[in-house]
Amino acid sequence: MTGSLENIQRRTKSAGELALVVRTMKAMAISNMTSFEMAVEALQDYYRSISLGMYVSLRDQITSETVMHDQAGPVRHVAIVFGSDQGLVGPFNDTISLFSKKTLKAVPGRMESWAIGERTFFRLSESELFPTKLFTVPTSVSGITPLVNHILTHIEEFRKSPNSGSIFVFHNSPLTGETYQPKSRRLFPIDEQWEQEVRQLRWPTRNLPETIGHPKETLRTLVREYLFVSLYKACAESLASENASRLAAMTRAEKNIEEMLEVLQQNYNRMRQSMIDEELFDVVAGFEALKKKG
Repeated sequence: MTGSLENIQRRTKSAGELALVVRTMKAMAISNMTSFEMAVEALQDYYRSISLGMYVSLRDQITSETVMHDQAGPVRHVAIVFGSDQGLVGPFNDTISLFSKKTLKAVPGRMESWAIGERTFFRLSESELFPTKLFTVPTSVSGITPLVNHILTHIEEFRKSPNSGSIFVFHNSPLTGETYQPKSRRLFPIDEQWEQEVRQLRWPTRNLPETIGHPKETLRTLVREYLFVSLYKACAESLASENASRLAAMTRAEKNIEEMLEVLQQNYNRMRQSMIDEELFDVVAGFEALKKKG
């Protein structure tokens, strides 16, 4: 009986230490999630500035075929899929990998994928998207820009290669609380719906700007900034979703630990009461034996 009590005490101590780790991870997840969400919000003004710049550039051009339109003939496409390097994120990587596979089924041509995150790399391999590049997931807001610039370098190389086609981006996007949903977008050639939305913008003042320099070069520069902002936003939203998923996992773990501690405490109390009862019975039995002898 004593050995069982000691075993329960050891398990209770271990569960308490694990609960402390889980609470720490929850606090870190909340802090990280907030910082990445703030990064997305801070990007909105710059994103609108790029959109207005493209509005002016497109307004001055009847066509923009060298930058905007699909190429004819057999092509190969790229899907950029944001995931995680670390675990304890629930179905985060499975969700985006399965969504990518389902979405890309309807795209004709040869498809290759670039994985951001080791765990996504393996999930994509299992889903037959066969990633050809692997990028490390940044751990802070300051790490997003270097990653995006690295991806843009590979995008430029891809666009210069023969028969290069569309570039898609897939990532999880936060909703409310600890929830998120998978999203996709065609980055290049620029999505026709987004292009139409840009063309329908109105300049905020009556002083309409003019394009300086070569119109097509200006548009190319704006497109590169558009790609940068879009990838930055996708990365930040993915990181916010990753931490939301980790927060949900830690919340479930915390609940399980609390339930375990409650059961352990109940077992301890029951066993301790049994020991006390046995000791009392022994005392009573001894007392009765002494009375009979007397």
